[in-house]
Amino acid sequence: MTTPRAAPQADGRRKRTEMKRAAILDAAEELFVSDGFEVTSVDAIAARAGVSKRTVYDHFGDKRGLFVGVLERSGEVLLRTIRAAIGEELTEGRDLREALHAFAQRVTTETFPSSVYVNFRRLNGQNPPAPRLPDGLHDEPERSLEERFTRYADAGALRLRDPRRAVQHFIALTMRLALDVLDQTPDLARDTDELHDLIADGVDAFLRAYT
Repeated sequence: MTTPRAAPQADGRRKRTEMKRAAILDAAEELFVSDGFEVTSVDAIAARAGVSKRTVYDHFGDKRGLFVGVLERSGEVLLRTIRAAIGEELTEGRDLREALHAFAQRVTTETFPSSVYVNFRRLNGQNPPAPRLPDGLHDEPERSLEERFTRYADAGALRLRDPRRAVQHFIALTMRLALDVLDQTPDLARDTDELHDLIADGVDAFLRAYT
């Protein structure tokens, strides 16, 4: 039987464990981004996190497991952000063109510049032996958008043969194109009118193909 004092003690241990895990992930992300997976050592991560090397291994197994843990944490944050944008912008009853534009514009101007997304791209862009997220986790944002496109199709607003391919086309014509342009011309991030027009043209091209 758990005594009244045992429960708070257990909660305290759990909180300390969570804080150590978060500190390890924070330290690992900083070093993996700045120095790269191959160069970064577990010793350096432990020192920056203020924990023992043994604690790092207890939580994540090895350096590869820790790298994946960093990717998963960032991926979860980005997935919540994308799902929020889908739920708040791609709403029932809203003009479809307006909704698609608002969604793509929000992701381009709010999510892409965020430190979470910038670091996520840097981590994913590292060469082997840096590990990758499992495909299922990497595709979650697209699957969430696919579900919403399928609902549009069921309501007769979109004509889809392959919802996944439609999502890929939409992303390529809007957000990925905007990201490519921003990579080449970073100053364009301050030109909201140019980004607005670029995304609007992509939405129009998508709707011509799928309505």
